[in-house]
Formats: sequence, C-alpha cells, structure tokens
Amino acid sequence: MSYLSDFSLEVDAGAKQGAVIVGIDEVGRGPLAGPVMAAAVHIPLALHSDPLMQDITDSKKLTIAKRKLISEALVSLVPFGIGVAEVEEIDRINILQATYAAMGRAAAALCQSLDKTPDLYLIDGNRLPPFPVPARAVVKGDLKSLSIAAASIIAKVHRDTFMSTLAAAHPGYGWERNAGYGTAEHLAGIAAHGVTDHHRRSFRPVREALFVNGSTS
Repeated sequence: MSYLSDFSLEVDAGAKQGAVIVGIDEVGRGPLAGPVMAAAVHIPLALHSDPLMQDITDSKKLTIAKRKLISEALVSLVPFGIGVAEVEEIDRINILQATYAAMGRAAAALCQSLDKTPDLYLIDGNRLPPFPVPARAVVKGDLKSLSIAAASIIAKVHRDTFMSTLAAAHPGYGWERNAGYGTAEHLAGIAAHGVTDHHRRSFRPVREALFVNGSTS
C-alpha cells in the first residue's frame, strides 16, 4: 500500500487554472512541554512533477533522517510559513484555540512571501480555524494532499529541532528524543527534576506533578 499523497485535491480546487492552494498542518498538540507549531505550504504548479514530490507523505510515516532531508529540500523550493503558539498561550486559551492561532500565524507568514492571496486553504483534520478566506477541512489530509503533507513535514522538523535545542538547556527530560510528549522518560524527568517554565500547566500530568510538589503556580 502506498502512503504517498497527491495533488488531486489541489487540482480539484483549481490549481491548474492558477488558483493558489495552501496546505496547513500542525504539530505538538499532545506534548506536555513546548509550543504548538503549524506550517502553511504552497506548492507551485511547476513543481508538481519534481521528483521530490514522490517522497512526500504524512511526516509520521517517514524516518527522522528522511523527514529532515525532505524538509531541507522543501524549504529551499516552496513558499512556506511557520506559526507558533507558546506554552503560556496554550495554558491561557486552551490547546485547540492555541492551535488555531498557530495556524493563522503560519498562514499570515506564508502570505508575506506570496504575490497574491491564497484562494483556498486545505487544513488537516475535521475542524476549521476562523480563516478569512475559503478553507476546507481534510480528514487524514496529510495522506490525501501533497500540500498538507509538505506542511506536516516542515512543521514536524521545525518543532523537533526546537525541542532538541531546548533539551540542551533542560537535560533530564529527554526532549531531544520525545519532543515533549508524555513518555516514561519524560514523566520520570518531571518526577526527578520538577516542572519547568516550558511545561504546559493546563495538562493533567503537569498539573498533578505541581500538586504533588505543593505548588499551584
């Protein structure tokens, strides 16, 4: 079974007639630490036949090395934008709204590098953020749309790189391996070293760790 994404959704939306179709995906909704990030990607029609496109699929189905190679190639070829919602914002407005904010920022960053406003956003998932232009939710979009899949790869590599850098300043949690997700290593790190400023206090394991240690801050 092939997991490769394709351009059928983009073509159906008018890509061959000049419509600017953008794929958006997020990464980092589930971790206990670190920001949520999103990427917005437009793949110009002229690149649809580029050999690189044959390797693009859902980022989770690629090895770490392969994902990095594809991301490096993509960011040198296609217009893209990155959006970030930090931990403080996640705790303040909840993870869903923070994810929408990151997606909106990614879209705004992409628009700065495009010559015209996108005609349609294809967004991974079953719910739409409040965008001021037409958007379509695509369930399992990173397997159905090359634009969304490309966004998933760029977002994943960008966040993983950030978490690896953060891990160097906060050893003991394994963020360079778990990217802030609630793995056994990460939970053991919280138990041993406590909660950092980069932990999401609105998430239960972090909140419970604070309670056990007698802190509610």
